[in-house]
Amino acid sequence: MIQPRITKIKRRKIAIFLRCLGISFIAWLLFAVSTEQTFRIDAGISYVNIPESKAFHPLQSDTVSIRMRMSGWKMFMKRLRPDTPHVQVDLSGLRTRNYIVFANQLGYINRQFPADNQVIGVIPDTLYFDFSKQTQRKVPIRPLYDIHFKKQYGIIGDMRANPEYVTVTGPLEDVANIDYLETDTIRGAEVATDIRTIAYLNKHQKNNITIYPTFSEITIPVGEITEKVIELPLKVENASRYTSVRTLPSKIKVTFLVSLKDYNKWSSRNFEAIVDMENWERNKVQNLPVILTQIPEHCKVISIEPQNVDFFVRR
Repeated sequence: MIQPRITKIKRRKIAIFLRCLGISFIAWLLFAVSTEQTFRIDAGISYVNIPESKAFHPLQSDTVSIRMRMSGWKMFMKRLRPDTPHVQVDLSGLRTRNYIVFANQLGYINRQFPADNQVIGVIPDTLYFDFSKQTQRKVPIRPLYDIHFKKQYGIIGDMRANPEYVTVTGPLEDVANIDYLETDTIRGAEVATDIRTIAYLNKHQKNNITIYPTFSEITIPVGEITEKVIELPLKVENASRYTSVRTLPSKIKVTFLVSLKDYNKWSSRNFEAIVDMENWERNKVQNLPVILTQIPEHCKVISIEPQNVDFFVRR
């Protein structure tokens, strides 16, 4: 079958059509990015100017949907690099009522965004709160860390916080469930000296509680560590119904990491290793696993040899 050929005139018409289509698209794109558009984004909320005499529970989610007017170009860039902004809500109005209307705070909210990004509405428009009895409690601080040490260095002592306790104020139901507060994660790489830093406390998104103070000075002792090997006699537990129980071997070797300054401080007297005869009675195992029941602080066990031992029982 002979296929119809496209003449020069037809090719020219197609080229002109595609060129016009491209020009139209570029013109539409320039028009779209130059005009203002309405854009909706999700935002987290936090509270300021909280009434001191009242404790409250928000009756809705801690995120809202913001309707914002901005140029098409900025909207395009937002789509490319999406983020979740944070909006502060003024709660001074709760002194006389149990709700906050966003329409009354649009001016305050707009000051939290660039001048060319205009907030025109928030969904939901009204936030409702349930008031309850306010209480105070002192709770300890628990430092969180993600630290990578230089080779043969590590934590060699107890971490210290100053202050060790902070005061938590808020609704009785929430404060009663807080046993401790964690800090923001303390990070470090190639660490070989003591760490002293200020760490802020993490509310874990509980916006209806206040903390005083909001930070603590954290000290983490860091020093050189080395390996140490000791021999431990094995103790046999739950063997009273037998005439005798003998393990083979009767001693094990434990390799652990210890700081250089404490190298002579810890010995076999500070460790305890056992085997439990209930493992044999219940599970009928062929050999018994070694269990370390006592390990000094800041000593990290690397290996136990052997990890399982044979045994002989005389009934």
